[in-house]
Amino acid sequence: MNAVNKTLYIPLFGKAEVSRKGIIIKDPKAEEIWKQEGFALHGKAKSRWLAYYMAMRARVFDEWTKNQLQKYPEAIILHIGCGMDSRVERINAFERIWYDIDYPSVIQERMQYFTESDNYRMLSADASDIKWINGLEKGKEAIVIMEGISMYLTNEELGSLFLALQSQFANVLLLMDSYTVFGAKASRFKNPVNDVGAKIVSGIDYPEVLEQNERIHFAGELDMTPSGLVDELSAFEQIFFRLMFAGKAAKRIYRLYEYKIIK
Repeated sequence: MNAVNKTLYIPLFGKAEVSRKGIIIKDPKAEEIWKQEGFALHGKAKSRWLAYYMAMRARVFDEWTKNQLQKYPEAIILHIGCGMDSRVERINAFERIWYDIDYPSVIQERMQYFTESDNYRMLSADASDIKWINGLEKGKEAIVIMEGISMYLTNEELGSLFLALQSQFANVLLLMDSYTVFGAKASRFKNPVNDVGAKIVSGIDYPEVLEQNERIHFAGELDMTPSGLVDELSAFEQIFFRLMFAGKAAKRIYRLYEYKIIK
């Protein structure tokens, strides 16, 4: 795997560690994979605080996805940059048309732990090369999950991806996390992804920058660290976590954006 692909082990460790503790997120598949893979993380990449943060982020994405599935029962799901995530299992969505999408080396590794079916498929693709979208069924509604991937794409690549999704699907509901420009610059000096070799990331200060036409809408910002999830930590951990990861300082670095792309 290249350096960007190796970043998948950071959220995998976080979800496995928190699931093992019985808080925030239940993810036995992450526990299984982490125990089997045992990739050596170092420094900040293996901190308990980052583990809590990764688990909370995953839980927010899970809840958002479940809500969209209830609203749009005929939509297909595209999980772009899926890594080794088991969201399809966590929210029990195997009856839906679901694509987990990532680089060929990642999908090859996923094949050891996940089994394709008529509804669940794993697709080898580079998110920056939009030709893969043309191979999907045209005209349906799509729910698009982009967790931990936008920072590895330039704004131009994100814009091209949004336009390709608009052309292929009737309507698109999309959720993605993003660095701010300041966060991206700061990450070059102090970022857990550096511990697995990833150095170059991008950021967005104004989510409206991706509204390239009247059909692409920034729909709002979600809270990455809801109070109810922070409350599951110990009393001391809650104080420290809110100070370091859930306040205004954290939002200067990292945000969670929802978009709607309509015909």
